Amino acid sequence: MEEEKKELKTENLSAGETESGKKKDTLEGTLYCWAQALVTAVVGVILLFTFGVRLISVNGPSMQDTLYTGDQLLILNAMFCDFKAGDVVVINDYNAELSDTLVKRIIAVGGQTVDVDFVSGVVYVDGQALDEPYAKEPTLTSEGVAFPLTLAEDEVFVMGDNRNHSTDSRDTRLGPVNEGYLQGKALLLVTPGATPDTAKRDWSRVGVIH
Repeated sequence: MEEEKKELKTENLSAGETESGKKKDTLEGTLYCWAQALVTAVVGVILLFTFGVRLISVNGPSMQDTLYTGDQLLILNAMFCDFKAGDVVVINDYNAELSDTLVKRIIAVGGQTVDVDFVSGVVYVDGQALDEPYAKEPTLTSEGVAFPLTLAEDEVFVMGDNRNHSTDSRDTRLGPVNEGYLQGKALLLVTPGATPDTAKRDWSRVGVIH
């Protein structure tokens, strides 16, 4: 009888040790999986923000009332973009007189002809008047570029939405922009800057940029 009790105790002890080992293995496996997932996520985010997207801050009034100073934008890298009219884009600093990175809207793309009637304030592309609900006011200011202007195949014509307070492709210091100077396309307004009229952040503005 004593021998049977010893054997039973030994069996129970072995079973307990096995169960404890399994729990230990399970805990280690879970921790390893979590660590692996965390590292993968961090590497993925780094690669995404290195090659895919980036954040930039708007500075200046040229894109009002679409964008304001302090707005944080999510930008899709140019290598993934097929630029078209209407896109809000970021232009590299490539002119000593225009030292800031610029945020503007594409009005026309390669091969198209742009014309502006500075009396009526109407912009024409290929002879068609543009419907521009994003423009704050009619385009009344000329900055030296002669119109009509036909773009080369690798150029875009850009303007700010705040037409009479914007340095853009109407200005001889910028003119038509080669696509190679475009950093990318603005996708989302991530965090809003203060709205000039209220000096407060309007969080309802957060979202896709049109």
